[in-house]
Amino acid sequence: MSIIRVSIKGGFLLMYLHLGQDTIVMTDKITGVFDLDNTTVSKHTRDFLGKAQKEGRVVNVTNELPKSFLLCEKNGVETVYLSQMSPATLLRRARETTSQI
Repeated sequence: MSIIRVSIKGGFLLMYLHLGQDTIVMTDKITGVFDLDNTTVSKHTRDFLGKAQKEGRVVNVTNELPKSFLLCEKNGVETVYLSQMSPATLLRRARETTSQI
């Protein structure tokens, strides 16, 4: 399974990150990738994630225990994606694929 898909449209290079369960996001929409174990220690992060959940802006793309969350912004709306992949794995795969282009 490919993690990043690349297409060229109108002269622009579009890259997509596959998060799991048929969910992909454009890499230029990713604001950050965070480790759930390390970041949820902070009350601010827990409050942020709780508020996003209440507002329906959390998308769980795993049936397993999530290891990371990605914050993505599109048209001024922030969405949180919960993923079973670690941030290090996501970064490594993104770099490997990008270097092959």
